[in-house]
Amino acid sequence: MTRPCPAWLAERLRAAGGSVPFARYMDWALHDPEHGAYGSGRLQVGRSGDFATSPSLGPDFAGLLAPQIAQWLEQVGTERLSLIEAGPGEGDLAADLAAELAARWPQLATRLELVLLEPNAGMATRQRRRLAGCPLPVRWCSFEQLAAEPVQGVLLAHEVLDALAVERVIWHGALWRRQLVVLDEDAAAGPSLRLAPGEPLAPQADAALWSQLKLRGLVESDVPSAAARALPAGWTTELHTGLTPWLQQAGSVLTIGVLLVIDYALETWRYNRASRADGTLLAYRDQQASGELLQQPGCWDLTAHLCLESVDAAAAASGWGLLGQRRQGEALLALGLAQRLHGLQQSEPYELTRALASREALLRLVDPAALGDFRWIAYRKGAFDDAAAALFLLEPPG
Repeated sequence: MTRPCPAWLAERLRAAGGSVPFARYMDWALHDPEHGAYGSGRLQVGRSGDFATSPSLGPDFAGLLAPQIAQWLEQVGTERLSLIEAGPGEGDLAADLAAELAARWPQLATRLELVLLEPNAGMATRQRRRLAGCPLPVRWCSFEQLAAEPVQGVLLAHEVLDALAVERVIWHGALWRRQLVVLDEDAAAGPSLRLAPGEPLAPQADAALWSQLKLRGLVESDVPSAAARALPAGWTTELHTGLTPWLQQAGSVLTIGVLLVIDYALETWRYNRASRADGTLLAYRDQQASGELLQQPGCWDLTAHLCLESVDAAAAASGWGLLGQRRQGEALLALGLAQRLHGLQQSEPYELTRALASREALLRLVDPAALGDFRWIAYRKGAFDDAAAALFLLEPPG
């Protein structure tokens, strides 16, 4: 299936020889400073935007998360501390956490700064408006700038890793091919886009993919001749080539601290279900999901699920130690969501509208068919007492 190609993208593709790997297309469509969905600030996050996130539903999410953040920060040390958020979206989570920490942990707040790592100028502009009057000192910088003077603290990555550009690969029955985005020229109809198989994966990338598929549980062996028999021709999956570099960058900005990843993530057996023979990539806009990945480039969000085991392996290779992981619903219940729901029952009649809105938001946060199935994955760097640092991540006693 072909899709119309906007002029800006047609020009890029012509300059690249008429086609590019899907990862480059995804990076352009999301992060081009002028035309990208995030780079231009075109995408809107929230109930009335293109998609809703947990922080965009109201301040309850940050209110529940704040005790965990405060605990980790206090364990990091007694010196200057940083709460860092990568890819802060509209700035809702950063603003709400800053307000919670300043109000409930004032002594901690006196030595705490807020650091936002936002590569897209369009999003940073909106974040500055949202954080006007922030009770904590706040600054924007890049990974590279922060790595030059690393800090101590907590790094948050909420719905960030799912938006890293991925390679899309297809099994053709004898070999893996990298999927390309191809420009077709038609004088009458105008330029259009289509997906097409490209060159076979290089031997090193091919071997790495078989190992990844074995790690994900899709095949029993990472020896291609044995494993290939388990895959039907046309099977499509993603290579999260940006994951390890991102985790390495994240490690470079902290001397000691915790990384909390909150994202779409699936166990291997769920990631590789037969129903996902086309991979996990989806496009989002106006609260709608679509499998059409080439429609209106720069106007849709593109996102690919993470594989839990692959993330853990990449984190370990990047020097992170695993503290643990939980589904969002489990984590928020451990942090007091049920008590917060009970408290809403005591609301005065004149607060009924607010209480009902809060109740709806809280239930959406733990709905196992929606946001409640998000994963919270915590990693540590430095000399942390794993048990003391875990809180909601601890396994329940046997």
